[in-house]
Amino acid sequence: MSNKPHHPKQAAIRTPVAEKTDLHPRNAHRSRYDFAQLIAASPELAAFVAINAYGNESIDFADPAAVRALNRALLKHHYKVGYWDIPAQYLCPPIPGRADYLHYLADLMAGHNGGKVPRGAGIQVLDIGVGANCIYPLIGHSSYGWYFTGSEIDPAALASAQAIVNGNPGLQDAITLRLQAAPPAILHGVIQPGEWYDLCLCNPPFHGSHAEAVAGTQRKWKNLGRAEAAGKQPVLNFGGQAGELWCDGGEEAFISRMVAESAQWPTSCFWYTSLVSKATSLPAIYRALAEAGVVESKTIEMAQGQKISRIVAWTFLDKRQQQAWRLHRWSA
Repeated sequence: MSNKPHHPKQAAIRTPVAEKTDLHPRNAHRSRYDFAQLIAASPELAAFVAINAYGNESIDFADPAAVRALNRALLKHHYKVGYWDIPAQYLCPPIPGRADYLHYLADLMAGHNGGKVPRGAGIQVLDIGVGANCIYPLIGHSSYGWYFTGSEIDPAALASAQAIVNGNPGLQDAITLRLQAAPPAILHGVIQPGEWYDLCLCNPPFHGSHAEAVAGTQRKWKNLGRAEAAGKQPVLNFGGQAGELWCDGGEEAFISRMVAESAQWPTSCFWYTSLVSKATSLPAIYRALAEAGVVESKTIEMAQGQKISRIVAWTFLDKRQQQAWRLHRWSA
């Protein structure tokens, strides 16, 4: 059945508040979207809201403009981001899932800090592949006060992220952006001498080739009730450029390279982490972790609706080093 909204006159508005219990308990998006509040924060969203086939307010999630307007409203209402925009065809991220990653990372640190989430400017986070949308730094800084360094291989995407930072007073000191000028390097050229990061996060390219990315896009179009467009439309509602959607070998190869590189900076970051979309990628990633000689690793499962993903986290710090890190950086 299509998710395309119907005209408001077709049904009375019903907005049941059903909790999305699969999201992290601190996730601000566990309830259905409150469109009245979102429109109050960002009036442009009103043009895209209508009543769907179930009698509820919604947007057409197959309309890129509607998805961008929803994201802009969510960022304004929940995260106090006054300006946010991305160039056409760049990845427009589903915000609830991005927030979940950050909340689970906060828990990861809390597990080494007496159950208390470390907050504030003293917490430094490295975002590998910050993207044109700059979404993780925006949510992470608003939610926890963390400071971010974001890397990106695409100059146009980096310029977009910088425009978002510049367009929001107070973010210039909190978010630093760097061009990765030598891909396929991931950490080389990004981590600078004398830098320490409490977390490193990454949402790697999912697909292993352009053809695989196109096939995935077509499946998503069908899931959105647009089977007639599946063979014609090259870009999904959430968009995405080549570097955002695919790389040689897909996420399995990318994360394995990231693990190998991280071994060269064993004490520069407490927790290296990456999202892993495919369970079939895990065996190769676990082999890479063993070969790199990590001291500890964790796999954290996440779920957003029917989509199951997971975070793989690893550290080279032993128990003594972990304790020293906590006392030096998180207890200050």
